[in-house]
Parts: sequence; C-alpha cells; structure tokens
Amino acid sequence: MAEQLDAQNVIDTAHALADAARAVILPFFRSPGLTADNKAAAGFDPVTAADRAAEQAIRAVLAGRRPDDAIVGEEFGATPGSSGLTWVIDPIDGTRAFLSGTPTWGVLIAVSDSTGPIYGLIDQPYIGERFEGGFGHARMTGPRGGADLATRSDRPLSDSIVFTTFPEVGNPDEMAGFQQVAAQAKLTRYGMDCYAYALVAAGQIDLVIEAGLSNYDIQAPIAVIEAAGGIVTDWQGGPAHNGGRVVAAASKQQHAEALEILSRVPLE
Repeated sequence: MAEQLDAQNVIDTAHALADAARAVILPFFRSPGLTADNKAAAGFDPVTAADRAAEQAIRAVLAGRRPDDAIVGEEFGATPGSSGLTWVIDPIDGTRAFLSGTPTWGVLIAVSDSTGPIYGLIDQPYIGERFEGGFGHARMTGPRGGADLATRSDRPLSDSIVFTTFPEVGNPDEMAGFQQVAAQAKLTRYGMDCYAYALVAAGQIDLVIEAGLSNYDIQAPIAVIEAAGGIVTDWQGGPAHNGGRVVAAASKQQHAEALEILSRVPLE
C-alpha cells in the first residue's frame, strides 16, 4: 500500500510540475521581442527567459512537495537528495522550435531511481496534450479528451515511419548511419523534438533516432514509450537513460532492423 501511495504522490507531483511550467512558459511563447542567449561555444544552443523561469517554477514545487528528492535540470544543474529518487527535468525541450513559434516544443519531466526512469511525462503546453507513462499505465490527455497509449505492432523497416530532429543527426558517421536506416524506411520526417517520442507512444510512428542527447532529453520519453509497449536503447542495444545515441522503437522488429544498421556505426 505504501508503494502505491508513493507512486500516486509521484504522479500527482509530476502533473503539478507540468502545470506550473505551462503557466510560466505560455506568456513567453510568440511574444514580441523574445530573445535567447547562446550556451554553445560553437554553433547555436539557445536558452530563453522562459526556460529558466520554468525550471525555477518546477524546482519551487518540488521543494514544497518532495524536498528529499534529487533534481537534475538542464538550466540549473544537479541538486542532491536523500530519498533515492531523482527528478530529471528539461523545462523546454525544443528551444529552437520555441523561438521559431512552432508548437512542437515540450516540457520533459522524469523521475528515476538507481535503475533509470520509472515514470515520465511529456507535456505540450501550447497544443494542450500531455503524455505520461509508468507505474503500470500509459495515457494521454488533450483537447479531444483522453486515451490509453499503445505503440504500433511489429512491422518491417520498409513499412516504418522514422523521425529525427536534425537532418545531420550528429557527427558524420552518425549521420551516415541514420541515412542508411532512412533509405530503407517508408517515410522519414524531421524537426519534432520531444513530440516525435510522444508519437511513438501514441502509435503514430515507428522510430526516432538521435545522437548527442543528454539525460534530461531522453529519460521522460523512455518512461512514456516503454509504458506504452515500445523499446528505447542506445545504438548498441544497451541502456539509453544517460543520453548519447538513442533509438526509440514501437516494437521489436523495427528496433532490431534499425539496430542492425546503427550498431555498425563506429563508437566515438
């Protein structure tokens, strides 16, 4: 009973965090004069006032509801805890999309123990959809109501829909590996950030393949997709919760055929 009560507390807390982030972020979206700082030494890795404010709001809720849990956040780093649970937070996944006014950015909230993510939530504030998974259930809510999540069934790569965020994927070897998978797939699309992972869980697409991820980019999608029946690993078939190269698949056949190609990409 205590375990079930704790699970419900974690779920309720995750929704409270997502609600707090929505309230803070939405006034910034498509607002005149929104600017970004560049976190990258080379290239463009933007962060906005909305990213920082959302993570601060999330941390404030956690301080009140679960002060003994650890936190890992993209913008403000790691805060230690004593409970054995860690909240892994990306306050805006897809800041480039956010800056561009497209609605596919989201808030990623995961809670992990020593084995990896045990519950995750992908929230899409502007379009009003929320995807969650863990503790024995996987479900979405949105403008059209709610529904259970279930990934697509086994199908060959030649009948699969594949997504990635950036056409270059990662380094040249990683891009070549992705292109080999894409060449065999039925359809390839780009640029959805965390929403692509939600579409795997919702049974709309078959594969998301990315590289260069951080733990806060992938832990929430792992929990949601696995709860919906899918598979998330690194390109060698191992755990992906620390980030790096990731393949998220709807079912075993798609995963195996993609991995047969991706596992040959040289390790860095």
